[in-house]
Amino acid sequence: MPIAAILGVEGQTLNPWERGFLREADPWGFILFARNVDRPEQLRALTAELREVIGRDAPILIDQEGGRVQRLRPPHWRAYLPALDQMQVALDPLRAQWLRNRLVAAELHDVGIDVNCAPLADLVEEGTHRILRNRLYGEDIPTVVTAARVCAEAHLAGGVLPVLKHIPGYGRARVDSHEELPRVLAPREVLERRDFAPFRALRDLPLGMTAHIVFDAIDPDRPCTTSPEAIRVIREEIGFTGCLMTDDIGMEALSGTMAERAAASLAAGVDLVLHCKGDRPGMEQTVSATHALAGEALERATRALAHRRPPEAANIGALVEELAALVPEGA
Repeated sequence: MPIAAILGVEGQTLNPWERGFLREADPWGFILFARNVDRPEQLRALTAELREVIGRDAPILIDQEGGRVQRLRPPHWRAYLPALDQMQVALDPLRAQWLRNRLVAAELHDVGIDVNCAPLADLVEEGTHRILRNRLYGEDIPTVVTAARVCAEAHLAGGVLPVLKHIPGYGRARVDSHEELPRVLAPREVLERRDFAPFRALRDLPLGMTAHIVFDAIDPDRPCTTSPEAIRVIREEIGFTGCLMTDDIGMEALSGTMAERAAASLAAGVDLVLHCKGDRPGMEQTVSATHALAGEALERATRALAHRRPPEAANIGALVEELAALVPEGA
């Protein structure tokens, strides 16, 4: 049985230590970054190697939102506007959103990647940190919910599973959680009415990712990722039924060793721990604190993978042309 972890790797091929370690650890899945990417044929070989070393069709994740958060880039892959920019300039924003994400899915599926960490259902707020702001879809709940649903459906049509993030909401963050822990002072009724609403509307998506953020109105002492009360809110009040992974436990928003972060996340009720850096000490610590998937977590993870399906037929050239016609040249 795989363990409740998703791991990154160091380079563009697996080194001998990684092959032995991953075979023994048997993580549920893997995540790739720009450091792992050179050209399509290399990436296809790496995704095949990752699956071969653990002997099953493991999910392989990536962050390919478009804009700044885009691991696959020209000249081998298309460049995309930041999501908020495209939503604001496109002649038909929702159709452009579907086209963009269907094309992203096609590019990912072609190289053996079958999970993308999108859509984002966080809301743009007046003080949303710049690290997040133009990655979002809008500031009102109906726009964000519709755009996120379109993104998810486009990915599924392209044979790629979407990951809803950042639950229960990251739009009020005033600092970058890669570097420090955001804290939100908004009252509970405001969070319920606004921040949590998009995630409640999208609670049926197969996979989700936590936000490393403290909501004083929920748990003033712990970020959502390691807070049992926050995970209870995600499950019982927001009603998210999918498989829930952490955001990267290597971010500075969390404290303690990688083993302590992994253990605290799982104890809080998260299904899967995500460790992205691919460094040997961090991987060893994460795995040491991670148990085999079992019970409801295993059921949710299995149910999520059951949504994988072959891509629907598509004329990619026609989709590219249609998207170009909807997004003004030079935008």
